[in-house]
Amino acid sequence: MATQTLEALLRPPVEFYSGTVSVCAAGICLAAPSLLMMTPSVAYTSAVILVVFGLYRFYQGSSVIKYQRNLRRLPRFAMSSDQIPCFKNHLYLGQGFRWTQTHTQRLKDTMAPISAKYIRPSRINNFARELERKLEGSKLQWIADLTSKDHPLNPVRPYPAVGGNPVTHAVELEEKQVLLAMSERVGHTLCLGTTRVGKSRLAEILIEQDIRRNDGPVILLDPKSDAGLLTRMYMAAKRAGREDDFYMFHLGFPDSSARYNAVGNFSRITEIAGRISGQLSAEGNSAAFKEFAWRFINIVARALVSLGQRPDYNNILRYVTDIEPLFCEYMDWWLPRNGEEGWIEDINAMTGDAEKKYKANPRLAKHANPRTEALRQYVEQLHVSDPVLHGLLSALRYDKTYFDKLVASLLPLLEKLTTGKIGKLLAPDYFDVTDERPIFDWTQIIRKRGIVYVGLDAMSDTEVSSAVGNSMFSDLVSTCAISTSMVLNTECLRVRPIHFQRFVFTPTNSLT
Repeated sequence: MATQTLEALLRPPVEFYSGTVSVCAAGICLAAPSLLMMTPSVAYTSAVILVVFGLYRFYQGSSVIKYQRNLRRLPRFAMSSDQIPCFKNHLYLGQGFRWTQTHTQRLKDTMAPISAKYIRPSRINNFARELERKLEGSKLQWIADLTSKDHPLNPVRPYPAVGGNPVTHAVELEEKQVLLAMSERVGHTLCLGTTRVGKSRLAEILIEQDIRRNDGPVILLDPKSDAGLLTRMYMAAKRAGREDDFYMFHLGFPDSSARYNAVGNFSRITEIAGRISGQLSAEGNSAAFKEFAWRFINIVARALVSLGQRPDYNNILRYVTDIEPLFCEYMDWWLPRNGEEGWIEDINAMTGDAEKKYKANPRLAKHANPRTEALRQYVEQLHVSDPVLHGLLSALRYDKTYFDKLVASLLPLLEKLTTGKIGKLLAPDYFDVTDERPIFDWTQIIRKRGIVYVGLDAMSDTEVSSAVGNSMFSDLVSTCAISTSMVLNTECLRVRPIHFQRFVFTPTNSLT
């Protein structure tokens, strides 16, 4: 029949009684062995056995006292940043223990009404706290200062403000290092908890080790923007000698923040439209408007890339509001390469006809510039198969009033991302040598194993922070997916790598 040890730790330490009796009996054996009718040799042997037994019982009683004391006052555990262990193959999470049925039973025992006296503060402790409140600001304030001092010699010192329920940790007296194998970090980790339970401290421990290990980039997306977390992350980089690898992107402090273009780098050009239109609502009738916004942004992005321009929020907003300048610019680039002989004279003649028609009846004017009408008529006669040109022509045919209704939800989003200093932060000018703020992209960060803190400042502007955060995360996921597929092609499959071209615009005189 299987046996199970039953614990009874919420009780008086009765082990001290038998221990005291054993030690006293050992003293009698040594002092007066004849009183117990023992020879000296037998008395000495008995004394040794009784002392060992008494010490063992004292040890058992002290364990009960220590367990009951921990239920009210957890031992302090603190370490400096330099004391955080850093292993190559393991990740240090903190101090803890493996939870078993024994700990469940101990926790259950503390919930019994008879055990309340072992959990709640003692009467003398409550009296000391009440006395401190009464003496506050009086002439006897020095008494309150003595009773409130956190010192081992103070019998009524206040309990440490550790937060939470101390019983959760007190059910185990021996805690060890909790380690996670690095091979397990490829999966997701979710840390849940209310305020002031240690989530940020756990993040600091993990960040400190990752920065010190220097085996890859360290990227932190902080929606709330915790100044303490930013400071500790920077200090960790400085202690590890990686201060030059640290980048701070903060929507709340654009003057001192690094700059970043969320739609400037991509592997597939359709990613640009997906990152921007993904912020729009797709519920109910809004789904059709979202799809139109995606298509229109994709048309603008394809034209900009064909012209050799880097897409950003500013030029996308500009051409979404008015597509005519982009069409004319694209035609000026396309016609010298694909136009028929004498195209300049034909367009000039068509432009003159359009000007006469507009002057005769202004209501027939479909475009602000008569040359736009001439370019449209000329390219429609050629029957070309350029998909970018076809997209621009289809967008150009939309009625202005009808078009404004279709992009009614897109324009407010783009204006939020391009207003004020945020616009220059998210659409950096790569040729402005007077701006000393660095510019980064995820390919660069991964390649140089950089350290990036992203403060989205969601408490100040939720919509902008959400849009920027989603775009940055989409860009990061896309970059990681490309890096993974290239590794698979070159290392795992050992076949000829597929030719890959990533549009990363890096001017030679940029400050990146």
